[in-house]
Amino acid sequence: MLKSRQDLKALTERAREALQKEKLRILICAGTGCVANGSLGVYEAFREELAKRGLSYKVELVHEEDNAGTALNISGCHGFCQMGPLVRFEPEGVLYLKVKKEDVPEIIEEHIVHNRPVERLLYHHPVTGQVVAREEDIPFYQNQVRVALELCGLVNPEDINDYLAHGGYQALEKVLFEMTPEDVIKEIMDSGLRGRGGAGFPTGRKWAFARSAVGDKKYVICNGDEGDPGAFMDRSVMEGAPHRVLEGMMIAGYAIGADEGYIYVRAEYPLAVKRLKKAVADAEALGFLGDNILGSGFAFRIHIKEGAGAFVCGEETALIASIEGQRGMPRPRPPFPAQSGLWGCPTIINNVETLANVAPIITRGAGWFKQYGTPTSPGTKTFALAGQVAHTGLVEVPMGITLREVVFNIGGGLRDGKEFKAVQIGGPSGGCLTEEHLDLPLDFDSLQKVGAMIGSGGMVVIGQDSCMVEVAKFFMTFVQNESCGKCVPCREGTRRMLELLTKITQGKATEEDLLLLEELALVVKDGALCGLGKTAPNPVLTTLRYFRDEYEAHVREKKCPAGVCKALLSYFIDQEKCRGCGLCARSCPVEAISGEKKQPHNIDQVKCIKCGTCMEKCKFGAVYTA
Repeated sequence: MLKSRQDLKALTERAREALQKEKLRILICAGTGCVANGSLGVYEAFREELAKRGLSYKVELVHEEDNAGTALNISGCHGFCQMGPLVRFEPEGVLYLKVKKEDVPEIIEEHIVHNRPVERLLYHHPVTGQVVAREEDIPFYQNQVRVALELCGLVNPEDINDYLAHGGYQALEKVLFEMTPEDVIKEIMDSGLRGRGGAGFPTGRKWAFARSAVGDKKYVICNGDEGDPGAFMDRSVMEGAPHRVLEGMMIAGYAIGADEGYIYVRAEYPLAVKRLKKAVADAEALGFLGDNILGSGFAFRIHIKEGAGAFVCGEETALIASIEGQRGMPRPRPPFPAQSGLWGCPTIINNVETLANVAPIITRGAGWFKQYGTPTSPGTKTFALAGQVAHTGLVEVPMGITLREVVFNIGGGLRDGKEFKAVQIGGPSGGCLTEEHLDLPLDFDSLQKVGAMIGSGGMVVIGQDSCMVEVAKFFMTFVQNESCGKCVPCREGTRRMLELLTKITQGKATEEDLLLLEELALVVKDGALCGLGKTAPNPVLTTLRYFRDEYEAHVREKKCPAGVCKALLSYFIDQEKCRGCGLCARSCPVEAISGEKKQPHNIDQVKCIKCGTCMEKCKFGAVYTA
């Protein structure tokens, strides 16, 4: 138990000395993507091969858990998910990609025994063919600046001493002994840090409101309810650097005068829950949580609340209701949570990424943080890069970087030489950006001007072969399913918008339906109770704004330009390519194809149900759509 500042300094020094004594570390990424690609098997292979060669004394393996449940050191997500499983050698920083368990003997023989890297497993530039050994020199990482993610993949998230060795809890020490609560709030305000969970509200202002609110009891809540499809930024931080989140919460509690906090994390993140619980227990054991922390007189405790996975609980008032044991539904504002939040007490709610930025700002200063980003959106932002981009994964870039740099420089452009069409940014609450926006700075204000928002940071790259009406329908389906149903505009409006989008994709819509869709989207945006409902129409509004010609083609010509909407496709057989083998006719479930043996066949358009089986079965590419 640490009882003073001096005790912390002594423990930190011992942790740093232990880290410096390590001669070699092998970090096997055990993030979700790498595990799905077999990193657990890679780990087992390393352990067995090292033991067989008698080299295990030289190596500290970093991994989640083996199949027998043996607790080992761990490594969080490195972000380059497309190239997993990843294996990193330290201190050189060499990164091996797409490692299979069969590769392990060669890696050990070459890298450890003969001290030379295995070139075939290193990054090869797709254009120049240049071989890149070090992780930081790979183009995917070169344009990134890691602040919230800086410890993910570098520290053992289940070892508090490893966190201390990497500067952990130094910011907490500084605020407790060198700063007043007002000083802390001023530092955060001066940094320009804005909430990373969606709306981008200034974090320092939120803390100042809660500080000045009247109340004997105040709370800090960390919003880890990451519900956007394809988003995994907060998950990676909670799994890879849980103590960074705890430290941010403690500093926030000191700043506003709170002595208790909650981390609201969805139960679908079992590893994050496990790591957070262990981090809390370890922090309590050492005296970072509890009464009279480090002898400063400051007291703070943290509880873990597992959410049931409702998307609406990402909205702060619905989240509060869920913690209180009520159904997760939004409440009208004002009063805002900073005035009357959890159990009627002043409460601040910040998301995981926001809190992960707090400690670096305190230790390095507001000026350091503001060197990144733009004047109105300082710092960095994490994005979950997905879709048809060549290199999917988790990235952290300075605010103000252009969409072109993220998609083409970091993401490597689109797969299979496809042409860029759009990016859906901000998840279901965001909007679509087009080719004309490729040089648009990615910051809160610039995106708002074009009808989009950063949101939590989801970024889905879309190619020319995608139907934008179908994209809007996909997100509207999600939003409609997740609507809590409390307010009529969202409950009924999203349902009717989904019905209209379905009619459009089926070729049954009229011009009036298209006008009604746009009018309804604006009504929901203006009339919904919570922020999630108000932003639900964004994918529809932005696709209508930038891809209206696609909507009109569906309505007027009963045609899907991208050839995606099955109801609008007609299947034909190219008479010159057809060999009359009869395979398509035998496969057709409704006997819509006829023709003589070894003679070109035909499709009866009346009978055809447009299932596409004929196209799948044809070996000569004779079946086409129009």
